[in-house]
Amino acid sequence: MKHTFKYLVAAMLMLTVTARAQENVEPTGQHVRCIAFYNLENLFDTIHDEGKNDYEYLPDGGMKWTSLKYENKIKNMAYAVSQLGTDYDPRGAACIGVAEVENIGCLYDLCAEANSKYGRRLKPILIEGPDRRGVDVGFLYDTVLFKPSKVNGFELKAHYADGGVIKTRLQLAVSGYLMGEGSPEKIHVIVNHWPSRYGGELSSRPGRDTAAMLCMHICDSIYERDQNAKIIIMGDLNDDPYNHSCKDVLKARKHREDVEPKGFFNTMWQMLDRGIGSLAYNGSWNLFDQIIINEPLMNAKLESGKWTYWKAQIFNKPFLTVQEGKDKGTPFRTTKGGVWQNGYGDHYPTMIYLIRKK
Repeated sequence: MKHTFKYLVAAMLMLTVTARAQENVEPTGQHVRCIAFYNLENLFDTIHDEGKNDYEYLPDGGMKWTSLKYENKIKNMAYAVSQLGTDYDPRGAACIGVAEVENIGCLYDLCAEANSKYGRRLKPILIEGPDRRGVDVGFLYDTVLFKPSKVNGFELKAHYADGGVIKTRLQLAVSGYLMGEGSPEKIHVIVNHWPSRYGGELSSRPGRDTAAMLCMHICDSIYERDQNAKIIIMGDLNDDPYNHSCKDVLKARKHREDVEPKGFFNTMWQMLDRGIGSLAYNGSWNLFDQIIINEPLMNAKLESGKWTYWKAQIFNKPFLTVQEGKDKGTPFRTTKGGVWQNGYGDHYPTMIYLIRKK
């Protein structure tokens, strides 16, 4: 029994070393695909949408949101989006989940700018949800590298502690095929923007726990159709990887060796442990912008010729970062304290890379 335990420990250590080695090796001899998420920080146009609380982002609203500001916002976000994934693939990200978007028109404007100025081939998907501010999640995809086959929006049924209904974003589930070299391979992406921490982390926790349960339900329905489905959960979860919704409800693990069959691996957790975050608040870092993958995607063998997880990245490039002053080193925002900064957003994009043998 002691020998069996010794060999088991040795195998686990070997698995850990192999996984870390794979992340650190340049992907020579493999094809690479980038899958990304980006909170676009209030991408509103200047026209009122009936039924939406967008008054702050109108020309006579609190933000004095003019056509000039909107056009500059589109230009900035298009450049940022066009750069995602280019460290390893000059074509950029195959697909990008996005959050805090007013409507599909904003995404069409964003894609048009990225396509015309930077040679991208992006097309948007968005389903309107019941969010009280009128923002939604969306999905951008490269029309050559990804072919969507099914799109669904799932509404969260949750309440505040006082019994009030939480009107929040849909969870957008997009199934489709990664295209390009070799045979097309199906993946499933669930884009999230979970309820905020309004009123405090503890009192608002049930809303995010319920959102995590809904996300699990979506995954279960995918597994019913395909036990080996490859699933990516992404989004602004308004929680860190160690918070209850992610750690205990989703059961997204920090270490690959702790992931059970059909379980989940949080690709971002160890980065937060190293002090690397996607947004800064009161002088400290959070990593709300998470990408969580399931065990079939994490453990796919490179030798099989299938797409498998390689590594994760927080896209904290200098152009997205404040370079001086008291906010130095934090995301360069569009506005701060109601003052237009002509920046990008208050969150850094996050990404994972998938690899497949040539």
